[in-house]
Amino acid sequence: MEQVLERSKEILQTTPSRWESLVEQVHPDLLFLAPAAGEWSAIECLQHLVDTESVFQFRVHCFMEGRDFPAFDPDAALEPSTNRPDPAELAAAFSRMRTQSLNVLLAVSDQDLERRVRHQELGPVSLEEMIHEWAAHDLNHTIQAERALMQPFIRGSGPWQRYFTSHMIAGE
Repeated sequence: MEQVLERSKEILQTTPSRWESLVEQVHPDLLFLAPAAGEWSAIECLQHLVDTESVFQFRVHCFMEGRDFPAFDPDAALEPSTNRPDPAELAAAFSRMRTQSLNVLLAVSDQDLERRVRHQELGPVSLEEMIHEWAAHDLNHTIQAERALMQPFIRGSGPWQRYFTSHMIAGE
């Protein structure tokens, strides 16, 4: 893909407003509803994006400084809590963090995309690959959240369910 930095920034810029709209318009009960045992709810997807935002910022700095970096274990980052986060506050926190991330990316040039470091698990990686992964990560977890939101509607759609088989999450 040409203009990787610009195309990725376009995706990264849209994600916070998508989440702000979701948490503003969708009832919290639906946002917190796990689609099946072991599957993340929409809010858990948003929490993951918040948890990883500083990781991406850290990685950009590592590339710019030529430092290798460790792997990130999202399961280790999840801290079990009985408190339900306020969806609007979580989306606002993500938006603030994303603004910081986009400011970090202002220092990255197209020439910087060739910078390579070592990822603890993956081996040699380039900044260009990591920026691709960042945009894909945003889209992946936003789609995952929307898929979670779809489940009660799919289950209630009777004979129309067959149109959603590629989106159905087995379980319950």
